Amino acid sequence: MMAKAIKADNLSKAYQLGDFGTGTISRDLERYWARLRGKEDPFLKIGETNDRTSKGESDIVWSLKDLNFEIEQGDAVGIIGRNGAGKSTLLKILSRVTSPTTGNIKVKGRIASLLEVGTGFHPELTGRENIYLNGAILGMRKAEIKRKFDEIVDFSGVERYIDTPVKRYSSGMYVRLAFAVAAHLESEILIVDEVLAVGDAEFQKKCLGKMGDVSKGEGRTVLFVSHNMEAVSNLCNTGLLLNNGEIAFSGSTYDTIAKYSVVADEIFKSKITHHALSPDVTVDLFEIDKSEITTGDHLAFNLTLSCKTNNNFQSVAIFIYDEYDQKVSFIDLRSNDLFMVSGVKTTFNISGKLLHLPYLPGKYKIGLHVQSNLLLKDFFGLLHFEVVQKPMTDDILPYPLHVRGRTEIDYSFTIK
Repeated sequence: MMAKAIKADNLSKAYQLGDFGTGTISRDLERYWARLRGKEDPFLKIGETNDRTSKGESDIVWSLKDLNFEIEQGDAVGIIGRNGAGKSTLLKILSRVTSPTTGNIKVKGRIASLLEVGTGFHPELTGRENIYLNGAILGMRKAEIKRKFDEIVDFSGVERYIDTPVKRYSSGMYVRLAFAVAAHLESEILIVDEVLAVGDAEFQKKCLGKMGDVSKGEGRTVLFVSHNMEAVSNLCNTGLLLNNGEIAFSGSTYDTIAKYSVVADEIFKSKITHHALSPDVTVDLFEIDKSEITTGDHLAFNLTLSCKTNNNFQSVAIFIYDEYDQKVSFIDLRSNDLFMVSGVKTTFNISGKLLHLPYLPGKYKIGLHVQSNLLLKDFFGLLHFEVVQKPMTDDILPYPLHVRGRTEIDYSFTIK
């Protein structure tokens, strides 16, 4: 029987929205006295589930609510769920960054955690100094850090900058060095939050390989939070799906990802309006003409982008992802005409049609890449559609059937 590395019993975490305090000194003291005695907060209101999409009545939300689970030693566990599901809160409790409101959690072994870029780094210190500082924070002895120093630097790939203050590092260099330190700590449990997305493809591949070695080769426990379903499926042998602070499903990685696709579809639409990408840039309208197509059909779209200040959009592109959040197509909407518009424009209307979508049956999501003077960012899962099997006929399909590749597109746009 495998030993239990982590066990959670009725684990919950409540957060108060808005102002803190009860409103009177006497009640604040009463709350403080109850906390000293290990009693429940007498003024804690009954909270609501942490659904960020709707306005609640209570000023208390449960980021986590009554979680019960066990993780065996040597397991690689993928923790998935949409934004606000409670994934990062769970990892912070496991890492002792914050404490639970109710319940308890038992951890067997030393934990190395990487919760955000540059955790434990001091911007004024050099990379060399931060390796020793961060290693000490994670529980490494000086002799252990010294012995592994060259290996850490080599893995991070920032040797040239190792004696440069990390405040001059890019975010990718930050996460390279931080991950290298955490991965080389001789801990029983490695916790990694969604930070690898900052690194480039080569480093992500190296990190996933290292985590695979840690889990499969060295028998250590890995907890991995990511929205990259391919990485989760390749690395993890079990999965934990969180939804609104509760466990929606736990089981094999394949079954957990499949369940996540069903839960995630609840927030996807075939049309959005007045969706703010930033304080200055807004999607006034983004819609597709149907939410279900057969293999090889066309898909028409309308997109209106605007910004509050004078600005030009340099680049607009559509991304299409499969149900595992893997990019299957990239449709570039840039045009010479778009750049040659005289004067400064604040609104762009783009309409077009994606021709002969050559996708296998399944569920797909549409995102945007927007580049302007005010914004350069990718946005995921804004719309969704489903591809169903085309009825079998004797005709030969006029297009190749595949999942990945560049989709043919015919589009036109107007600018006002």
